[in-house]
Amino acid sequence: MPQSTPGRAAHPRLAEFSLALGGFGIGTCEFVIMGLMNRVAADLAVTVPQAGYAISSYALGVVVGAPLIAALAARAPRRGLLMALMLLFAAGNVASALAPGFVSFVALRFVAGLPHGAYFGVAALVAAGAVPVDQRARAVSRVMLGLTVAILIGAPLGTWAGSQFGWQIAFGAVGVNALMTALCIRLWVPVQPVDEGASPLRELSALLKRRVLMTLSVACIGCGGMFAVFSYAMPTLTRQAGMSEALGPLVLAVFGLGTLFGNVVGGRAADRNLLRAIPRIIVWCAVVQGLFFFAANNVWTGLVSVALVGTSIALAPALQTRLMDVAEDAQTMAASLNHAAFNAANALGAWLAGLAISAELGWSSTGLVGTVLALTGLALFVLGQRMERRESDNNATVPAPDMR
Repeated sequence: MPQSTPGRAAHPRLAEFSLALGGFGIGTCEFVIMGLMNRVAADLAVTVPQAGYAISSYALGVVVGAPLIAALAARAPRRGLLMALMLLFAAGNVASALAPGFVSFVALRFVAGLPHGAYFGVAALVAAGAVPVDQRARAVSRVMLGLTVAILIGAPLGTWAGSQFGWQIAFGAVGVNALMTALCIRLWVPVQPVDEGASPLRELSALLKRRVLMTLSVACIGCGGMFAVFSYAMPTLTRQAGMSEALGPLVLAVFGLGTLFGNVVGGRAADRNLLRAIPRIIVWCAVVQGLFFFAANNVWTGLVSVALVGTSIALAPALQTRLMDVAEDAQTMAASLNHAAFNAANALGAWLAGLAISAELGWSSTGLVGTVLALTGLALFVLGQRMERRESDNNATVPAPDMR
């Protein structure tokens, strides 16, 4: 992929902090509602499974916004685009906190989700362009640290504050964080030249590649099991295991520890052998998510199980690497689509888990939903690999043209 000479940051660490701050806000926003499901449902006079629609709505906003913004803003100045995305994110969250009813709340969660995927995709490219070439990967990893810290600290802290003072304060705080991020980006993130070769059509070309679509399908379904379990982990442990709601932040914290461990191990496994790591990780996901069905009858085994479910995020860096490998020159779209697929999994998992609970299969039936989704993702991956081998074999049998 052709690269232009990037603008360098006068203060690289402050630039990375600014971008990571946005990731912290987005991660907190995405995960905090899972610890506030009972409060949201009670305040808006709906059932807990119905409150789960807000999770699906946000995730669908990410799915719609990531490719749309990546295509339409292909030639937009990246610093300005990041600021605009944070302002939209701030507006969506502040409005969510002020929503007068459940329907408007769900609609505003969709709006808040629109900038999510595009922000992470563009932030990764900006971080890589703001430092010397030999430091790009480390810069991107430091930016993504904001998301990990959000799961470990932001979401548990937001859950505690929401439980003490009302769930609205959590979304209001995320809105303030987004405004601070926009200001920090303006102050410390450098202006970078526009990629003259970029165009909406070039970015959209990623959507026409069969290998990209197969990888996205695996991500959407294979990662869905983690969200099927985690979306309802708090009400499951309170209603089935008798856990006190005061331990809600602990549920998010142990999940965050699991994601931190899974992210590191998943990345290393993918570096060693990507195409072997993906199916092995999916099998692991199927096992640990299924175990939740049995572990959720006790508070402490349930918490351990939630941490193990968090390690399912090991699939994310492996699939991100695979997606970048097969997207060719549509790298912005690829970076954004990874987060879109992740949130499609969020929507699918939360929706199917809600159906299982509503069908009175038991709160911990979400673990069985997770296992089914993981195994379906594994089947799709195996199918995709067989299709690639068949295509490769067919190409190998085509005789070379006679050049005489």
